[in-house]
Amino acid sequence: MDREFLIDLFADFGPVTIRKMFSGYGISADSINFALALRAGLFFRADEQTIPNFEAEGSKPFQYQTRAKTVTVNSYWQLPARLFDDSEELAQWARAALAAAQRAKVKKRPKGKKTAKKVESKPTKTATRPAKAPKKTASKKAPVRKRARRG
Repeated sequence: MDREFLIDLFADFGPVTIRKMFSGYGISADSINFALALRAGLFFRADEQTIPNFEAEGSKPFQYQTRAKTVTVNSYWQLPARLFDDSEELAQWARAALAAAQRAKVKKRPKGKKTAKKVESKPTKTATRPAKAPKKTASKKAPVRKRARRG
């Protein structure tokens, strides 16, 4: 999938930002990433409210292979192929994916402001040193002086 195809695909949804990501693109709206366009297909953000819709269509969650195992990312599900021909319904699925991404963002936020505890510390003894003079910037290098050997 190329960038122009994705822009056309999301035309009924509204403006999207498409950024290079991994082997494809990350698709976002309102600064929230809600879709991935990868070699394996187009994946929408999903959660407990939207996963049943994907399951009903026979879709699968995003998976990738490492050297040791197959990793399943349950938060992104493959978009049903039939939606590529129905831009209005695709826009509805995209809105649901954006809503799932927004819910996930809200879950990650801390519930309250944490205030830093004031820690009393003992005053430390510091030696006062005179400020260093700024280095001279001359066009010629100063000659290097060799130290005399003692002994």
